[in-house]
Amino acid sequence: MNGTLEWVAAGGTMLAAGLIAADLGRRVTGWGFVLFCAVAICWIISGLTGGALPIAAMNSVLLTINAWGVWQYLLNPKNRRKLEKLEELQSRAEQEVAREAA
Repeated sequence: MNGTLEWVAAGGTMLAAGLIAADLGRRVTGWGFVLFCAVAICWIISGLTGGALPIAAMNSVLLTINAWGVWQYLLNPKNRRKLEKLEELQSRAEQEVAREAA
């Protein structure tokens, strides 16, 4: 298999999982799914060129699932409007908490 490509894919997979698990908001989670898509492509290439067809097949399915995550978190117009409204509300809530703490 492809050593360098696999290390990039492994590191990217761990970083993407960390971004999603950290629960830092919809936008960060969406970018975690984007990274998952990129590393799935790396794993597919590595699997196809290295004779590891189960890895390639699994990551083909994961690519589809993660592309759905990108749609849900970053591209879906309805969810984007929700995100923009939530960011407005978050800003107001942070200001209110700061006033209460002072």
